[in-house]
Amino acid sequence: MKHRIIIGISGVSGSIYALRLIEILLGLPKEIHIMASDMALKVFKHEQNKDLHEIIHQMEASAGVRADAIIHDNNNLFAPVASGSFQTEGMVIIPCSMKTLSAVASVYTHTLLDRAADVTLKERRPLILVTRESPLSLIHLRNMVAVTEAGATVMPACPGFYHHPKSIDDLADFMVARVLDHLKIEYPHAPRWGSND
Repeated sequence: MKHRIIIGISGVSGSIYALRLIEILLGLPKEIHIMASDMALKVFKHEQNKDLHEIIHQMEASAGVRADAIIHDNNNLFAPVASGSFQTEGMVIIPCSMKTLSAVASVYTHTLLDRAADVTLKERRPLILVTRESPLSLIHLRNMVAVTEAGATVMPACPGFYHHPKSIDDLADFMVARVLDHLKIEYPHAPRWGSND
């Protein structure tokens, strides 16, 4: 099986998390499948001052890239990631809006991102939802319970501070390191409690 990871980006603040995850995965011998909602593309451009596709192509042109990045149209339900027979190591929705959480919880597969998440769950593969919202309503909490019971991991974007972060990038790295841990991908720069490195 090829080492494939699916990355879904939904329309909520926190594009830095997706950007950092993609950057790290591009340095590994992986096949990365990326899809973003229409709103995610707008939020990404607002927060990063650049188009998602433009940034990924710039990253791919840099030294040290070992991965293949495939960007899918979120409306293309004929894409390979829409099928359970297309084997992957798992999927991360980063960041994950409450709308996308709701779609996953209710199996509303209107877009490729939603369908890929549904496929990941039904095939019993890791699905990590890096949620971004505060405070949480009872509906949000119930949806989190529903996806957790179905096998997903809900990982709110709540970085730690015990590693004495010096920048926003340090905070983003903390969260991405936790995601990589749950995908069983080694990341030597992960800040860990009890480590003097």
